Amino acid sequence: MQIKNIKTLGDLRKSGYKPRSIREEIRENLLTRLRNGDSTFTNIIGYEDTVVPDVERALLSKHNILFLGLRGQAKTRMARQMVELLDEYIPCIAGSEINDDPIDPVTKYGIEQIAAHGDETPIHWIHRSDRYGEKLATPDVSVADLIGDIDPIKAANLKLSFADERVIHYGIIPRSNRGIFVINELPDLQARIQVALFNILEEGDIQIRGFKLRLPLDILFVFTANPEDYTNRGSIVTPLKDRIESQILTHYPRTLEHALEITEQEAAISKDQASLVEVSDLVKRLIEQVAFEARSSELVDKKSGVSARLTISALENAVSSAERRAVMNKEKSTLVWISDLVGIIPSITGKVELVYEGEQEGPYQVAMNLVDKAIRTQFSQYFPNPDTLKKRKNSGKPSQQEKAEDNPYKSITSWFDKGNHLNLTFNTRDKERILQLYKVDGLHALVKKYFPQASEIQSALLMEFVLHGLASYSLISKKMLENQIEFKDLVGSMMNFTEQDFEFDEEA
Repeated sequence: MQIKNIKTLGDLRKSGYKPRSIREEIRENLLTRLRNGDSTFTNIIGYEDTVVPDVERALLSKHNILFLGLRGQAKTRMARQMVELLDEYIPCIAGSEINDDPIDPVTKYGIEQIAAHGDETPIHWIHRSDRYGEKLATPDVSVADLIGDIDPIKAANLKLSFADERVIHYGIIPRSNRGIFVINELPDLQARIQVALFNILEEGDIQIRGFKLRLPLDILFVFTANPEDYTNRGSIVTPLKDRIESQILTHYPRTLEHALEITEQEAAISKDQASLVEVSDLVKRLIEQVAFEARSSELVDKKSGVSARLTISALENAVSSAERRAVMNKEKSTLVWISDLVGIIPSITGKVELVYEGEQEGPYQVAMNLVDKAIRTQFSQYFPNPDTLKKRKNSGKPSQQEKAEDNPYKSITSWFDKGNHLNLTFNTRDKERILQLYKVDGLHALVKKYFPQASEIQSALLMEFVLHGLASYSLISKKMLENQIEFKDLVGSMMNFTEQDFEFDEEA
């Protein structure tokens, strides 16, 4: 019998329907997925061998779950996807505030409906998308919000005493009966409110004021929290934590490849932007490396974490920087240059919490340092590591192979040592930028040596990357000006800086 034909309790009984708890429902549906080789969670990257198996074990064990991890680790997303493990539709008594099962009602309303109408009791079907409740824990959340309270207006309208169950206004948790309920950032919930959840988790019922009310709720609880030891905002009270059967640790992407997949999936790049702006794999890797550098930086608060949202918004800003330049220059196509990464600074400063030393340095300077560190780290993946060359030089007699390789950057640094400099303006047209890069002796030859198959535009990007890389290894000088980046020889820059200081002291 099709669902649309089942409108009464009698029809439901004839269909052979048998009630089951939400935990049994999720368990059986999960087992079916596992047998069929279907994925449990979609678009959750990097958790395949860590978090997902833990979640599946917890659901098979019919456990409430606590996701413990720093911000931006897909905790809420995983909780929301659990809805897909529910049956598509379930029946409930029409008009029931807490989704009473027609075969096994728990409220006075549901019991009275069946007593009055019998097999003619009207049935309502609920879609699984309506069986999900979520609440962000904030200090102002009350017991009435979550569990419920006595409603004097309802009592007056129905002419009932406060001792009648029907005067209760149910909170969001009872209304999520036979569904999934999520509390985000559990430590932010006041301790007395957390205590009010004890009985729900332990006994499956609720208590409202002095009511002698036995209401066995059928709910799967999912909580999310930052690691308790790492947060100053609050903590999870021990008795409540003890009643949450499975605690699952989440984590940031452990490989650059996983991070790239996540950012590619989540970044909101419009079709117009994608058709106008090309983003190379190099630039994408540099952006991801910024997050990895931030997570290991001594200037960034590790307790707060560095969300994956940093790289997502950074990629969007990088594309928008290139788009803005192309539109201003009336270019039909462009790519994200290394200098466009200046545009991702607002994405970094707003996404990292700094320790005292970082605050002293300043958010902007810390962000710039993180970009430089990312360039330095990735540079050795594309070109010979300048530090290794320095070690060879200082290690005594070089081998025949080392003699043959020599220093591939010699001609480039020599060009700057002769007093030459290169200014790359942020809004320069692509053709002009390429011509400027070709002025540096040995720059194009170096790129062609290691990337002979690169196209002209790709070679130009790599040429710019070499300059930024050499600056990060202190082989040349890089200075950020108001609307351009200036590359010079390192010693000359230091000498000029010293002369300026001297002149300033003389005036003082």
